[in-house]
Amino acid sequence: MKKIIFACVHNAGRSQMAAAFFNQLCDSEKMMAVSAGTEPASFVHPVVLDAMKEIGIDLSSAKPQKLDVELCKDATLLFTMGCKENCPYIPGLEIRDLPFPDPKGQSIEDVRKTRDAIKAQVIKLVSEL
Repeated sequence: MKKIIFACVHNAGRSQMAAAFFNQLCDSEKMMAVSAGTEPASFVHPVVLDAMKEIGIDLSSAKPQKLDVELCKDATLLFTMGCKENCPYIPGLEIRDLPFPDPKGQSIEDVRKTRDAIKAQVIKLVSEL
């Protein structure tokens, strides 16, 4: 099974949305996604919870977690989402960047735009993988 990681700084927005979309859209017997952050927050941003709930995805039980070598040990691909130089180097792991704006402090309208852009990118990724 392929394990994909979506990572952003706080693991409280972009990476949570991306992993949720990926797991909803992929063949769960072949692939799975997890999300993590270089400096994980205590909780997922409330505006992100609201934006995802609007489209039927409940992230209320999602917990930000630390991106580290242990989490990445059996992964095949790491998608960074704005952490750039804060993302650790993981030997043997392909890294791609998906630059999306951080939803922290954004209006629900802006978070919806980011959510929809992330979903479109994840649909493309699932079809490529």
